[in-house]
Amino acid sequence: MSLTVEKIRSAEDLQALVAEGNAEFEAIAASGKEATAEQVIAWVAKNFSADAIAVACSMADAVLPHIVSTQIENVDVLFLETGYHFAETHATRNEVARALPIRVVDVLPKQTVAEQDAQHGEKLWSRDPNLCCALRKVNPLNDSLKNYELWFTGVRREEAPTRANTPLLTWDEKNGLIKVNPVAAWTFDELIDYATEHKVPVNLLLSNGYPSIGCEPCTKPVAEGEDPRSGRWAGANKTECGLHI
Repeated sequence: MSLTVEKIRSAEDLQALVAEGNAEFEAIAASGKEATAEQVIAWVAKNFSADAIAVACSMADAVLPHIVSTQIENVDVLFLETGYHFAETHATRNEVARALPIRVVDVLPKQTVAEQDAQHGEKLWSRDPNLCCALRKVNPLNDSLKNYELWFTGVRREEAPTRANTPLLTWDEKNGLIKVNPVAAWTFDELIDYATEHKVPVNLLLSNGYPSIGCEPCTKPVAEGEDPRSGRWAGANKTECGLHI
């Protein structure tokens, strides 16, 4: 599926909407509690059409697509098809496409794994993980986001120190659109509780020692009590793929 959505509003108009949204959420917070994920999504539903919205999903779970689809149906759910995913991740992707009223869009790198190997050598992920992530995740997503006015992410503050200050709503300067993080305040347990209550597809790896799931060569199991992202790029001086920094 090719993405053909055209942005209608200017960057200035979108930034003004961010300011309006944050003012609404600050008013809610003044009462003593931060805006809920449902309230954040309701604000998006009020101000944006479904074809202007993308939902990023790594297919560790489908909580974000599910909670968005309860108020906004037929949105594009972007899955970064790196060519290195676990079989369980592909199975989750297929179940999400079957079970939810959304459209899964496979976002592909410009090169296949074989073509990348021919140019950069095999196992680029082990020698230069930053370049591998840029080629197979960051650049393809950036290209895809040009077609939208707003994207949802499942980033949560408790995941890592680099994510501790994640806002609910912000202007994504790098990509030129609005970025919404409705479950920023959620814990891992709250995520799993929601998935269980609503029978949301969940990657089997989550219950088998993988609290954070990326590409198979770069993701290792994590011992109980360890940093949930310590299994990502284990042994490398790297904690983020670059999508959210």
